[in-house]
Amino acid sequence: MKLVIVGGVAGGASAAARARRLDEKAEIVILERGPDLSFANCGLPYYLGGEIQQRTKLLVTPLERLRVRYKLDARPGSEGITLVERNRQLLMPFDSEMTTPLVKVMRAKGVELILGGKVVAIESANDDLLRVRLGDGSTRTCGLVLAGIGVEPESHLASECGLEIGARGAIRVDGGMRTSDPDIYAAGDVVEVIDTVTRQAGVVPLGGPANRQGRIAADHIFGKKTSYRGTQGTAIVRVFDLTAACTGASEKSLKKLGIPHRAAYLHPANHAGYYPGARQMSLKILFDPDQGKVLGAQAVGGEGVDKRIDVLAMAIQGKMTVYDLEEAELCYAPPYGSAKDPVNMAGFICAGILRGDQPQVTVAELNALLVQGAIGSLVDVRGADEFERGHLPGAINLPVDELRGRLSEVPSGRIAVYCQVGMRGYLATRILMADNREVVNLSGGYHAWELFQGVE
Repeated sequence: MKLVIVGGVAGGASAAARARRLDEKAEIVILERGPDLSFANCGLPYYLGGEIQQRTKLLVTPLERLRVRYKLDARPGSEGITLVERNRQLLMPFDSEMTTPLVKVMRAKGVELILGGKVVAIESANDDLLRVRLGDGSTRTCGLVLAGIGVEPESHLASECGLEIGARGAIRVDGGMRTSDPDIYAAGDVVEVIDTVTRQAGVVPLGGPANRQGRIAADHIFGKKTSYRGTQGTAIVRVFDLTAACTGASEKSLKKLGIPHRAAYLHPANHAGYYPGARQMSLKILFDPDQGKVLGAQAVGGEGVDKRIDVLAMAIQGKMTVYDLEEAELCYAPPYGSAKDPVNMAGFICAGILRGDQPQVTVAELNALLVQGAIGSLVDVRGADEFERGHLPGAINLPVDELRGRLSEVPSGRIAVYCQVGMRGYLATRILMADNREVVNLSGGYHAWELFQGVE
C-alpha cells in the first residue's frame, strides 16, 4: 500500500506513526508545508508568553527520527502540488461566468491556478523532484505531476473491423446500441451519443449513461425493444466546499449552434434563510424564448445544488417548460428548502420574462446595450451602504424603498436597474413600468455582474 498524508503536526504525524505500526511494508509519504512535521501547536501560546523558553521544546518528534524509526518518507517544506489549465476557464461544459466561484475558492485555499497555460515539458530536477516547463517560459518544481489530458474513445479495434466511426472518433450506434455491423453492439465511453437538447452527435463519457447503454444493449440482443434516448450531460463535481453541477445545453453551445434561447440568473439559498446553515447558490437557467422549454441549467454553491440540478435534469428529459417549473411541487421543510424552491423561483423569473411581466437582460446583453448606446442610465436600487461597497460603473443610487418618492430623480430614456440578486430590481422595474418608463432589470443583479467580472 502507498499512503500519502497531507499535513503533519498532531493529526498527520499520528496517522503516519500509527500506519507504520499497522503495516511495516507500506510506503508512507507525509507532506507538510512548514519546516517541522511533528509540532506541538497547543504549546505555542506558552512559548509566545515566555513560559516555554526554547522553540525546540515544541518539536514532538525530530524529522530524522520520523524517517529512521518510523521509515516515513517525510517531506517538510512541501506545498500544493499548482493547477495549469490549458483553457481560459475551469470545467469546459460550464459557461465561463459560472466557474468564477470555483476559481475564487481554489485560490483562497492556496492553489496557484494558471488559466490559459500550457505545459510544454516535464523534466527531472534535483533531489528526485520534477521540473514543469510552461509555455510562457516559467517553471514549477514539484514532487508529483498529475496529467489530465481528456478522454478519447478507444475505438481502434472497431475501426480496424470496419465499423462506422463518428467525427470525434467514437463508434456510431443506433438507439439499441447496435453498430453498423448488426451483430456487434457497443456501449460506454467508446460510443457516439446524441445530445438530448441540441440533437448533435458527440462524445459524453459519463457513468450513468454508460450504465443505461449497457442495459439497453443487452435488452436489444435478447429481443427487448428498448431504446437509448440520448445524453444530456448531467454532471457534478466538488471543489473544496463548493459543488458545481450542470445539465443540458450550455449557453456557449447554444450560441455556437445558432439555437434561439434566453438566459436567467438567480441566487437563492439552499433552504429557508431563518434556519441555521443556509448557503447561497448561483443558478443559471437556459430556456426556449418561444415555448419556454427548459434547455439547460448550471449551479454552483453548497448543499442543495445536486437536488436542484437533478430536478431540472428531469424537466429537460420530460420536455417541460419554465411554466411547469412554476407549478413544480417539491419537498419543503425549513432544513431542506423554501416554500418557493429555487426551481420554482427559476420558473417564476423565466415565465415572467416570457409574459413581459419583468423585462430582463443578462450581464452580457447589458454590456452590448451599453456599447450600442441603447441604455441611457444605470440605477442601483440597493441601500446606500451596499452601493458604497461596490456598484456598476456610472450607476446612480436610488434605493427601492425610496423610489416612489424620488421618481423625479430617475433619468429619462431607457433605464437598466439592478439590486444584489434580482428581487429588488424586479420590484423597481414594476414601479418604473407603472410610471411609463422604459426599463429592464439586470438578471441576477450585482452578484451576476461580479460573476462576469471574474471571468479571465
